[in-house]
Amino acid sequence: MRKILAGVSAGTFALLYGMLVLVLLIIFELTGVPLITAVIASAIVLLIQFLISPFLTDLSQRWFYKTKFGAEMPPYLKAFIEQVCHEQNMKYPKMGFIDDGAPNAFTYGHTKNNARIVLTRGIFELLTEDEVKAVVAHELGHAIHYDMLLMTAAELVPTVLYAIARGLMEGMKSSDGDSDSSKSAAAQAIIAAVAYLLYIIAQYIVLWFSRTREYFADEYAVEATKNPEALSRALIQIGFGLSTHADTKDRKRGMSASSTNAMGIFDTKASKSLVVSCFVDGEIDKTHIKNAMKWELWNTWAKWYELNSTHPLISKRLQAIDRLAPQYGKAPFVNFDLQKPESYLDDFFREIGISIAPVIAFLAAAAVAAVLFIQERMGLLWVAAVLLIVSAVLSLLKYRFTHPANAYHEATVAGLLAEPKVSGIRSIPCELRGTIIGRGDPGCIFNEDFVLQDESGIIFLDYNQPLFILNKIFALFRAKDNLDQKAVVRGWYRRSPVPYVELYTIEAGGKTKKIFTYGVGKVLRWLYLILAVAAFAAAFML
Repeated sequence: MRKILAGVSAGTFALLYGMLVLVLLIIFELTGVPLITAVIASAIVLLIQFLISPFLTDLSQRWFYKTKFGAEMPPYLKAFIEQVCHEQNMKYPKMGFIDDGAPNAFTYGHTKNNARIVLTRGIFELLTEDEVKAVVAHELGHAIHYDMLLMTAAELVPTVLYAIARGLMEGMKSSDGDSDSSKSAAAQAIIAAVAYLLYIIAQYIVLWFSRTREYFADEYAVEATKNPEALSRALIQIGFGLSTHADTKDRKRGMSASSTNAMGIFDTKASKSLVVSCFVDGEIDKTHIKNAMKWELWNTWAKWYELNSTHPLISKRLQAIDRLAPQYGKAPFVNFDLQKPESYLDDFFREIGISIAPVIAFLAAAAVAAVLFIQERMGLLWVAAVLLIVSAVLSLLKYRFTHPANAYHEATVAGLLAEPKVSGIRSIPCELRGTIIGRGDPGCIFNEDFVLQDESGIIFLDYNQPLFILNKIFALFRAKDNLDQKAVVRGWYRRSPVPYVELYTIEAGGKTKKIFTYGVGKVLRWLYLILAVAAFAAAFML
């Protein structure tokens, strides 16, 4: 594994820094622009950020997440960490604990000898001892592989390329305008465009590199525990939320209440999800697990989201772990053998079309209006106004598609998770009943979102009022009143790739809270249509 890991890292850095050196050589050869200052400044800023970020993250964890560092770990976990540290010749990591029922685990730091590992109460409540060790082994794998350091070095390339592109564009603005300056500006514009294009490519290479490190961290966790099934179970419960234990609801394990460059078992933007029971008659019912995998392996949106994510899809990680299982005398935990019933590609393009159609119509209206103004053909402005009306109507239709107005059908987390035809654009109106067990960002006092647990699992609730300040006021002063309360929520279930419910109403603690974002959005779109019609009437009278 180490040879493969070293080869992947070396190849990635050769490609990234080769792109950077190529751009620098072209700049110095064709323009003579001394951009070395911008390059050095960008590198220094990123270096300083890397050096101080763990300490700043420590402070933010203490102040905003109420993280308790130095918390006593359960004996089985402490012994496991000490064993790994001894084998890897590394210092015992700084352990943090967040008293929140939502499961989360992540690590950050400079090197393996000053790593921090933070775990939430939910990790200990939802997982067995073997699964907790597998999660922590994954985090230790990041530290042992120097992932924090290597990711910072990789991120330097897109940072510098962006600085180059911006520096060249600023240089063009300050050019004198003579013949030589014009030629130089043209050359700078071309190089700036190339640098920006390479910046985008480098960003995606860095994301791919991050996803690759996750696979290797998983591989290390399997190697350290000799138990691939434990890691698979942990991923299923944290990433998917599918509980693989009959006693999940009654189990409380080991802990009580007595990032920058953060790397975790999952992407926090993509895995604030649920815990669905898949334990039936004393045996694990793999049907629930396979149903949860359908969206990630079938829906085209999942591939798009993964491309833009720091973490691989949970389903792909499970398949990678299953390929390792025979090396440890184990059978694959999940054999995904379901047949895809249709392409789903047509749904993907249809939803993209629905999403961008209003914008295209608006841009067309603006372009037509600009041309008519330039040509002083004011009598034809009604054509632009018609396109504006089309844009407004399409916007209303899009809103109706993204927020179906039919009844909120009573649902369970398990049933919602099994639905492959859902995305950030296509939603399912639903009503869920359960208990609010934690915040969406576990422990964060500024986070207004929640995690709700019903009889089949837990799911992320997106609380979003129209004004940002209202969300933060709610988070600071009112959100805590809803924790550990029975709740009934109504809204729209989506995946992007987070399985979550966009809230419309939430009833908890005897009070009902309405989220006005949906209503405000609808009113604004109707106002848009009214203004478009008014513009058409005014243009028609010219």
